[in-house]
Order: sequence, then structure tokens, then C-alpha cells
Amino acid sequence: MDNADRVYTVIVDPAVNDRMYDHFNFLARVSESAAERLLDNLIEDMYSLEHLPYRNPVFNRPYLRSGKYRYMVSCERYLIVYQVIDNTVFIDDIQDSRQADNKSLLYYSN
Repeated sequence: MDNADRVYTVIVDPAVNDRMYDHFNFLARVSESAAERLLDNLIEDMYSLEHLPYRNPVFNRPYLRSGKYRYMVSCERYLIVYQVIDNTVFIDDIQDSRQADNKSLLYYSN
């Protein structure tokens, strides 16, 4: 099987689910339909990582080991931050790109 046909398992950290729920609730106060679109698009983008997860750039930050994480832009402003280990994609954070790095789930954990 060549890399284009390879299927990876995607695992979403529970803290990422909590963060998506927080973003959904915040947006739902303004527009429930917009919040539903946001959630649907984030989930669709996360699971698109089952195929070709290396297509996205490396996520380099001073507080992270260089090259460990990659990121995907979703819904124009959210960063889906993940690492690939063997046949598994671990989604470790979703960040609003307008917020400071210290809001990252990874900021204090590495």
C-alpha cells in the first residue's frame, strides 16, 4: 500500500472535545446554525487527517519540541494541532488563531 492509500486512525484528546464544545457554546449564543456549521466543519477536517496527515505544515513553537506537531487551518481561524505516531493521528489541541499561545492546551504540558 503506498502512502496515498494509507488510512490512519484519528484519536481526539478529550480536552480537545471540551474546547470544541466551549467554542460551539460561545458561538451558539449568537447563531446556533453558525455554531453547528463550525462544529461540523471542525469534525470533518479532523477526520480528513485519516488520509495524508503529513500534507500540513509543521507546527513550531518555542515551547514545543521541533517537528513534533503539525497543524491544519480549519474554518479560516482555527488550528487543529496534531502529531502522527505510526498509523495514528493524535489531535492534541484546537486553537483559535487570534488567541495568544498561552491559551494552547500544549503550552503548559510540554
